[in-house]
Amino acid sequence: MTAPIATCPDHGTYFEHACPVCGAAGDRVLSGARRTRLSKFLSGALRHFPDDVGLSLDASGWASYPAVVETVTGRYDWAGKREVDAVLVTDPKGRFETASHGTGREVRAAYGHSVAVDLDDGGEGGADDIPDTLYHGTAPRALDAILAEGLRPMGRQTVHLSGSRETAREVGRRHADGAPVVFSVDARALVDDGFDVRTRGTDTYTVARVPPRYLSRDETA
Repeated sequence: MTAPIATCPDHGTYFEHACPVCGAAGDRVLSGARRTRLSKFLSGALRHFPDDVGLSLDASGWASYPAVVETVTGRYDWAGKREVDAVLVTDPKGRFETASHGTGREVRAAYGHSVAVDLDDGGEGGADDIPDTLYHGTAPRALDAILAEGLRPMGRQTVHLSGSRETAREVGRRHADGAPVVFSVDARALVDDGFDVRTRGTDTYTVARVPPRYLSRDETA
């Protein structure tokens, strides 16, 4: 079950049933169900359908923060600035980035776009920040194609890799009817061979593609 979001007057916003610092119950901001709904809407609007909801993204994927709040408020009568901020700061996977640019405060999705954007202005991380091994979870039905062709974006701009087997399994379960397949990716060799592997959010990494020679099925997953 998705945890609700609450705020503690002394320690800020958190997504637990009690403040992890002082144990206080805090002030409920969003229920678990509403947190999930708002997070999915923000992810979709900033990754896939900004035009459909009246948002404008610049070339690097940034949208005006006030415009995002206005869009959310117009869609959900229970959500506004406080609820948007709560989702942005507590997202466990680091799906969102906020920044203050010349035009004011802006927000963007950190990864996962199907619309054309260039995230590499100030993109996070570098070769030294990439683990030697990354992971990719998928459905068993994709196994033969991946072994033959490697990992391709498949409708997104980049291939998404995970920093742990556990995260890869979680991603794979979204696409699999049963147990997912997990691949180990030789990320160090990818980087050494000139592939641009980027850190995006928390425990997520992106690359344009992964040829089969860098992949092995992870039998421990």
